[in-house]
Amino acid sequence: MTTAAVAQPGRTKAFLRLVMIEHSVFALPFAYIAALTAMFQLDRNIHWARLLLVTIAMVGLRTFAMACNRIIDREIDARNPRTANRELVTGAVSVRSAWTGAGVAVVVFLGAAALLNPLCLALAPIAVIPMVVYPYGKRFTNFPHAILGLAQAMGPVGAWLAVTGEWSWDAVILGLAVGVWIGGFDLIFACQDVAADRAHGVKSTPARFGIPAALYGARVCHVVTTALLVWYALATHAGVFFWTGLVVVAVAFLYEHTIVKPHDLSRLNRAFFTVNGFIGIALFLCALLDLLVRGLTV
Repeated sequence: MTTAAVAQPGRTKAFLRLVMIEHSVFALPFAYIAALTAMFQLDRNIHWARLLLVTIAMVGLRTFAMACNRIIDREIDARNPRTANRELVTGAVSVRSAWTGAGVAVVVFLGAAALLNPLCLALAPIAVIPMVVYPYGKRFTNFPHAILGLAQAMGPVGAWLAVTGEWSWDAVILGLAVGVWIGGFDLIFACQDVAADRAHGVKSTPARFGIPAALYGARVCHVVTTALLVWYALATHAGVFFWTGLVVVAVAFLYEHTIVKPHDLSRLNRAFFTVNGFIGIALFLCALLDLLVRGLTV
C-alpha cells in the first residue's frame, strides 16, 4: 500500500514530463484570444466557466496528442541521440501507462466538449484525427510540419465555437495564423535532427531539402503568420494594444530568425522554446488589454 502510494506520484510526474505539459503555453494563448474576442462580440462579458472548459479541452487534447506522438515514435526516438532519454525509451513510463494517460486525456477532452455545446461535441472527433496522423506523417511525407500546423490551427476555431456555438471566419483566420506559425517553428526545430532522420529514413523538410531551405521556409511561414494576424486584427476591429502586440510579435520573429543560422544551430532551443513561448504570451496579454480597454467586463 505504501509503496504504491509513493510510486504513483512518480509515474504521474514521469507522464507529465513525457507529454511536456508546460508546452501548452504555445497553443493556449491563442485559444484564449479567440474565446475572449468571441465573448466581447457576444455580450462583452467574460464567461469564466466556459473559459475553464476551453482550458480543460485544450490541455486534454494536447496531452492526448503528445502521448500518441511519443508512443508511435518510441522506436524512432530510441535511434536518435537527442531523444534517446525520453520516458518511453528509458522505461520511466510504460507503453501501457502512456496509452492509459492518452485515453484519460481524450475522455477529458470529449467531456469538456460535451459540456460546452452540441456543435463542439459533434466536431470533437475531427480535432482528434490530425493529432494521431501527425506522428505517422514523418513516415510518408516530407512535410509533416504541415500536419502539425493543421492540428494546431483547430485550437482558436474550437475556442470560438465553444463560446458562440457558431462558425466564425474570424476564428479561421486566427487558426490559420497559429497553424502556419507553429508549422514554421517546427521546421526550425526539425533542423537539429537532420543527420539522424536521414540515417534512419525519417522524413522531414530539413532532411529532404536541407537546413538552409527549411530555415527559408520557416521565414516565409512567419511572414505569412504576421500577415494573417494583421488580417485578423482588421477583421475584428482590434485596437491600439493589439496592434502593439503585433509589432512585438514581428520583432520577436526577426530576432528568432537572426539567432538561428544554417551553419550555427547552437541557439535553436532559445528560438524554439523561449522566443515562441514569449510570442504567444505577449500577444495574448496585448489582446486581453485591448479587449478590456474596449469594454470587455471581467
